[in-house]
Amino acid sequence: MSLRIIGAGLPRTGTLSLKAALEQLGYGKCHHMFDVMLSSRQVNQWHDIMEGETPDWDDVFQGYDACVDFPSSLYFRELAAANPDAKVILTVRPPADWYASMRDTIYKVETSVPRWVQWCFPRIGKLTELAERLVWQGLFDGRFENESYARAEFERHVDDVKAAIPKERLLVMEVKDGWAPLCVFLGVPEPDTPFPRVNDKGQFRRMTKTLKRLSIVPWLLLGVVVIAAGAMVGLTYF
Repeated sequence: MSLRIIGAGLPRTGTLSLKAALEQLGYGKCHHMFDVMLSSRQVNQWHDIMEGETPDWDDVFQGYDACVDFPSSLYFRELAAANPDAKVILTVRPPADWYASMRDTIYKVETSVPRWVQWCFPRIGKLTELAERLVWQGLFDGRFENESYARAEFERHVDDVKAAIPKERLLVMEVKDGWAPLCVFLGVPEPDTPFPRVNDKGQFRRMTKTLKRLSIVPWLLLGVVVIAAGAMVGLTYF
């Protein structure tokens, strides 16, 4: 099955809201980073693509009509070439707002994943490596904490999409614009319901807190071992 919609917007530009909107408009399942996180098969496929293997896009997006967010948005050129009839949607937002959102959600989660979790859970390890190599080291050259540099790279990505995709095939939108530009572009009627506003900041905060708690687990285990060892020594002594 060929993709009908390709989302070229970077994470934290309303991609989850766009996913919900496209599915509501009848575009079947829309691929998002959350789909990758929940599937070992998807993690392995994208990891192989990152390593340079020739992707079978039909297999990667089997069962999907559309895709948005990372990692697919970083491959918008390849996906547009492989799906010549697909329309491309570039979600944007003010660079300062985008940076603050990235810093306080995705980046905070990524930098909170303990090493031992990555070692013990291969899927999480591969996901972390995927984000590190494609986004933090790839897209942002290890300089995401430099706000001016990161914002410039965000704007460069926007310019690259606009330059690579013909105007008649591309919609540039902010999700705050609602249904009108999206439905006109797709040639479908506007729903009577409000445009989806999916705010997942709370979920990211909960993930960060959980990861921080996990970071102390090895020290707790070490403490248990030390106490147990001390008790054994005491028993031996007496």
